[in-house]
Amino acid sequence: MLGLKLKTDPKWVNIVETNIEEILTDHAWCEQKAATNAITMITHNSEMEELVTELLIIAREELEHLQMVHNLIKRKGYELGRERKDNYVNELFKFLKKDGSRLQALIDRLLFSAMIEARSCERFKVLSENIKDEELSTFYRDLMISEAGHYTTFLGLARKHGNEAEVNKRWKEWIEYEGSIITKYGTQETIHG
Repeated sequence: MLGLKLKTDPKWVNIVETNIEEILTDHAWCEQKAATNAITMITHNSEMEELVTELLIIAREELEHLQMVHNLIKRKGYELGRERKDNYVNELFKFLKKDGSRLQALIDRLLFSAMIEARSCERFKVLSENIKDEELSTFYRDLMISEAGHYTTFLGLARKHGNEAEVNKRWKEWIEYEGSIITKYGTQETIHG
């Protein structure tokens, strides 16, 4: 369903398990950034009522996920550390088109968002199937389903607001680009790392 070029090696979970506090902190900040991303798109496209409605739902869910991760951090006796830089997302950001119309910028931002959600969904699936901690396994299985919903919403919004053939062509470019950069990741105890 996700169409990703490269799957995460399940051995990545062995790295994650060496520092659960780190991945939970990184995950919390990923949720915060996802909420901020949705709110930013709302701010720049406030006249698009249906888009705003959909993005408000996503922003609220991302904040709920942040709360859930924070609660899990506290339950496990950890602390929410400082915000982490997400090199993967920063590399994806470089692929965003900087020219064109406002609508084209929105469509590319929606595809950028769909790409992040697709990879997060895939990582959550790998975690849910391979992590030894049963609570985390269930937690990531549930979040995987939510991320898949966000992925399809972003992709659907891009197709709705753009020319579907052009959006599909650009989506293939995003998948190819992501496939070329993801090979550098999967070696750290972070969601995308």
